[in-house]
Amino acid sequence: MIGNAVRVMRIATGEEPDDVIDDGKDPAAKALGAKGGKKRAENMTPERRAEIARKAAKATWNGED
Repeated sequence: MIGNAVRVMRIATGEEPDDVIDDGKDPAAKALGAKGGKKRAENMTPERRAEIARKAAKATWNGED
């Protein structure tokens, strides 16, 4: 964690270049995916969002992916 903080400081001061790692995904597709996720959340009931959150938390604490 400290190493990351030092790297961020060096990037901010210009001592180290800010290399962006290409994840191979199309930026336009990523933007559309983000829009879709927001729209999906808007159309869900609070109960359904809570159900999904509970399932995700359970999977996280049980060590599932």
